[in-house]
Amino acid sequence: MQDDGRSGRKVFRAMTGSAYALAFLVGLLSAMHCIGMCGGISGALSYSLPPETRNDPKRLGLFVLAFNLGRIASYAAAGAVSGGFGAALLVWGAAPVIFEGVRWLAAGVMIGIGLYIGGWFPRFATIERLGMPLWRRLEPLGRGLLPVTTLPHSVLFGMVWGWLPCGLVYSMLLSTPAQGGVLSGALYMALFGAGTLPILALGGVFAGRLYRLGQDRRFQASAGIGVILLGFLTLNVNG
Repeated sequence: MQDDGRSGRKVFRAMTGSAYALAFLVGLLSAMHCIGMCGGISGALSYSLPPETRNDPKRLGLFVLAFNLGRIASYAAAGAVSGGFGAALLVWGAAPVIFEGVRWLAAGVMIGIGLYIGGWFPRFATIERLGMPLWRRLEPLGRGLLPVTTLPHSVLFGMVWGWLPCGLVYSMLLSTPAQGGVLSGALYMALFGAGTLPILALGGVFAGRLYRLGQDRRFQASAGIGVILLGFLTLNVNG
């Protein structure tokens, strides 16, 4: 009997609903790790703003939010590309076994992220090397936007910042084809970015304090265990 792709789409639809919530939760739980990697960038950008901006909490908040919205926009763009690959699998009539494999890959990636955040699998970060060639081309563009003095420049700088090689982001992108579409892939990665937003936005103002919390081994272990449990939940919810 021929498989016209309908069964693959059925598996895909079962996966996407819970995946959005899980993507946000992974971002939320991994945000303190992000402070360790990106908190210095966020804090430096905040301190580089003109004194009149730094001393105005509302205006400073707008600039920090603009930085992070640009970053999340880049995540969404990468998610659209990765989700488009999943859509191609559906168009080509991908068998359910392919999406079942992708589902297990997504869960495995999430468990790997949890082990990385908890400090038990530091080699997981080697995936960051994949993005170094692109980052070498983009990093000079970011420097050209400094000093950041306007909100549009803040958004543009954030969009460059979003391509900073990050094992967590790349790992989430590995599971994005399971969303099976350009828009759904973009939403999946945008929600992951939204999960990191509260902590990284605060990091623009309280970088030092949050960095110390992010280095606390007990906090790292708790967040890592939380993400690992989400990985197993992915299998149970979508199975």
